[in-house]
Amino acid sequence: MRQHAGGRRFSSIATSSGCSPDCAYRNRSSCRTISGRSCSENRRTTSADRVMGRPVIALLTDFGLRDHYTGTLKGVALGICRDITFVDITHHIPPHDVITAALELAAAFRYFPPGTIFLVVVDPAVGSARKAIAAEAGDYLFVAPDNGVLSVVFDEAPPGRIVELSDERYARPSKSRTFEGRDRFAPAAAWLASGLDLGSLGRPFGPVRRLEMPKAQIAGDVLAGEVLRVDRFGNLITNIGRRELDGFAPDGKVTIYISSRRVSSVVPTYADVPAGNLCAVIGSSEQLEIAVNGASAAKELAAGRGATVHVHRLA
Repeated sequence: MRQHAGGRRFSSIATSSGCSPDCAYRNRSSCRTISGRSCSENRRTTSADRVMGRPVIALLTDFGLRDHYTGTLKGVALGICRDITFVDITHHIPPHDVITAALELAAAFRYFPPGTIFLVVVDPAVGSARKAIAAEAGDYLFVAPDNGVLSVVFDEAPPGRIVELSDERYARPSKSRTFEGRDRFAPAAAWLASGLDLGSLGRPFGPVRRLEMPKAQIAGDVLAGEVLRVDRFGNLITNIGRRELDGFAPDGKVTIYISSRRVSSVVPTYADVPAGNLCAVIGSSEQLEIAVNGASAAKELAAGRGATVHVHRLA
């Protein structure tokens, strides 16, 4: 038996044909052409593993749901490992917005079961010289372009092994320069779901590209930050975390300014102010949010990413 980063144990299931019973390529020559080995040599799912749970691939892309792209990713992966459970974190990242993708991924990943494989395809430089990578971090595996999209996750869970997806046996034989999500990333994630060791996907890689995320700064009695992202409800999510705010003003006595508007205090929840009123809360991601009860703070304040937020400590 072998154990991968998620703690799940695998052993082979062999049949007279050399493939596992549910191999998508069973009785087809392609079973060996993808990896150079039979499916049973890569797939190591046992009945005990199924009790523990099917392999999970969590997807985060900027593909949206109008076109075929998201469904095609899943189809390619299922052609390699039919046991996959897919979870869609979101497919509505603004096109090419690597920063929002990095923040959304970091907000979500820790709530998934150990062993989850995160397939992240927000890739403005698709088809270029940028590398495709797979990485271990914490109890999880990640497959993504090396464009900084894993930066915030790696800040919270320092990576272990990182490899370039350089072994062509674990990619589709024909590749499009404009859809590497289908031809390289999805196959790699599916082979990991089947039990393949991360190191088999390619050569060691590093250092990875990191995004320079803005940090909140303290100057005297002012904690200065900025809006990092805007959620679907128009809440302005800042780079000021609960720990920073508590350390800056342990008694919670603050006044907040954004777009020349004043917020008198931080409240526990949106409903603690009248409908239509501006408020500040610590949101579910443990970050300071500027919100309007029942409406969009982004529209109310005409503010978005990069808008400055000043927290003043009261005497």
